[in-house]
Amino acid sequence: NPYILATLLFGLGLGTTITFASSHWLLAWMGLEINTLAIIPLMAQHHHPRAVEATTKYFLTQATAAAMLLFASTTNAWLTGQWDIQQMSHPFPLTLITLALALKIGLAPMHTWLPEVLQGLDLTTGLVLSTWQKLAPFALLLQIQNVNPTILVTLGLASTLIGGWGGLNQTQLRKVLAYSSIAHLGWMILILQYSPSLTLLALLTYFVMTFSTFLVFKLNKSTSINALAISWTKAPILTSLTPLVLLSLGGLPPLTGFMPKWLILQELAKQDLAPLATLAALSALLSLYFYLRISYAMTLTMSPNNLTGVTPWRFSSPQLTLPLAIATTATISLL
Repeated sequence: NPYILATLLFGLGLGTTITFASSHWLLAWMGLEINTLAIIPLMAQHHHPRAVEATTKYFLTQATAAAMLLFASTTNAWLTGQWDIQQMSHPFPLTLITLALALKIGLAPMHTWLPEVLQGLDLTTGLVLSTWQKLAPFALLLQIQNVNPTILVTLGLASTLIGGWGGLNQTQLRKVLAYSSIAHLGWMILILQYSPSLTLLALLTYFVMTFSTFLVFKLNKSTSINALAISWTKAPILTSLTPLVLLSLGGLPPLTGFMPKWLILQELAKQDLAPLATLAALSALLSLYFYLRISYAMTLTMSPNNLTGVTPWRFSSPQLTLPLAIATTATISLL
């Protein structure tokens, strides 16, 4: 029903906006809750056991994170008499809130729900989950000052490493994208305390790249690496561009995805954190490997059955192709 869909999407926007606009912890928590409750029916709209399972997993993790957040902010008010987001001073609620937000966006080691949930959704809802749902918790993370730097660095480094290792043995594209999301979030958290503006830049470029990747897979109707082998007959022009999109996601110069990584490594080196920068750069190689693998499956292998008669690409809808064209161009050439 279009009315229900419109209401849910409005709720999705409203939740994020409330969190953005709030300076009080209760209001921020309320925004996060509205956000979660609005996306749940969208996730379960295909009454498939897999989708329902993913929705349940998502609901439980988000409820846990929200409860942790509420508990931590109440504890903070109890210890310091302060509800303001930017006035956090006590280390215990600070740590707890950081962990709650990490669970909300799926940072390692609280990441295990993300691949499972993303695998159960269709590509459009998966795209919303990978992009829009990350905004509200990120707004809160950016506002919290004086967090223990060790926690953030540990979370960030663990995420880049696990995001790299985890994606290596996956054949399902949505799971690969989930691990890629974990790795990118790790880069953002790594630089959060030294340069918040770089975190925002990395988040925005990640959004653009993920947008085009999800739309490419949606146009091809592919959900596994094997299904990509028949992309040539579905969308020949796009298939020749897709490796560039994927390598941009992996952070290869001269593509857009290289920009945030370059600047983050530069900033880490300026802060005398050369070992950290080295580890982060090496973990990016892991991600690069599985993006290369997908590109190889998509462009350098031909499927054995000849489908030249089936050419759906001539009739693809402008609602999909226009945003895809814009996102792909941005993904490839913004550096």
